[in-house]
Amino acid sequence: MSQAERLRDIQIIARRDGRVTVEGLAAHFDVTMQTIRRDLGDLAEQGKLQRVHGGAILPSTVANIGYQDRRDLNEAAKAAIAQSCARDIPNGCSLFLNIGTTTEALARALLGHRDIMVLTNNLNVANILVDNPNCEIIVVGGLLRRVDGGLVGTVTTQAIQQFKFDMAVISCSALDDDGDMLDYDIQEVGVSQTILKQARRSFLVADQSKFRRRAPARIGSLAQIDRFYTDAPLPNLLATACAGWGTSVNVVEAGKPQ
Repeated sequence: MSQAERLRDIQIIARRDGRVTVEGLAAHFDVTMQTIRRDLGDLAEQGKLQRVHGGAILPSTVANIGYQDRRDLNEAAKAAIAQSCARDIPNGCSLFLNIGTTTEALARALLGHRDIMVLTNNLNVANILVDNPNCEIIVVGGLLRRVDGGLVGTVTTQAIQQFKFDMAVISCSALDDDGDMLDYDIQEVGVSQTILKQARRSFLVADQSKFRRRAPARIGSLAQIDRFYTDAPLPNLLATACAGWGTSVNVVEAGKPQ
């Protein structure tokens, strides 16, 4: 079987099952797991599949992938992005971290910071930062989204409006070519918009997979962001737009010392 035929059949299996695994496909096609990893990488580059730990899933434009899959996706890149961002967060500041596995990686990167106040609508972020005795943690209230520990809704928005913080670090589910930050949950979008309004400076942390995804709800534009941390160069037109907006872009390389 040629690679083109195998790629076609992998997509058929993915549409049928919703998810494919490296081990299962290797057995099905009687090829090595390394071959399947290359195939899945090619399909991910084409936007046909979304790579997750141990396999791949179908990309969606209306529903986010599961929390566990999101956490396993591009872990090294998220860690590198988080370390880069953490270096630009000074001791003695207040900041908001929103819902997202990359902001959770940032929380881990802040465990050595001193005299910081972190506000969050992400219970996972709060639980991570418990291990930093020099961090004051404020969890804003709201409707609990059980799938990922996020707090959303009107109560969350109203609580955030009571604060003015030095910086906000947000993530998003997708990025359009024109620089729009997108998400799947309209309630989460409203919370993120409020976070940006209440911050003196705003950072975005998002790995390159967000450029291959589509989501229906608009948070805002990269023009509203002071600094964008990612792991791959932006498309030329978007890079030019960011320069015009004054949005600084920090590109890190996963696996390299930051």
